[in-house]
Amino acid sequence: MARPQTVDEYIDGFTGPGRELLEQVRALAHEAVPEASEAIKWGYPAWVHLSGTILFMVSGHARHASVAFTPSTREGFDAQLAGFATGKGTVKLPYGQPVPGDLLRRMIAFRVREHEDDGVLWM
Repeated sequence: MARPQTVDEYIDGFTGPGRELLEQVRALAHEAVPEASEAIKWGYPAWVHLSGTILFMVSGHARHASVAFTPSTREGFDAQLAGFATGKGTVKLPYGQPVPGDLLRRMIAFRVREHEDDGVLWM
């Protein structure tokens, strides 16, 4: 399969719970940062600040999706992420489980503030 050129093409590559979760994260992103643009970066959907800096990305996998923030954003929510598998800047969202919408909204708001107020760029 060719690399997706758009977020629509990326999501179209998934079915069932994976597609459902990716669509939920996309809808939440549009709601949380309506001014951000969507783009494919390194083969994955990304939401990009008006300044051109990536705010966060999402990637679909066999049993989960990962939402990638900056490590500083992810670390700012360590306590609230105790029930999730996490990486340096990522949070795994298992398919078939509710998307933690409120938590993701807070993380997105933190990331926007971190970029706009503190100048934190993408990795």
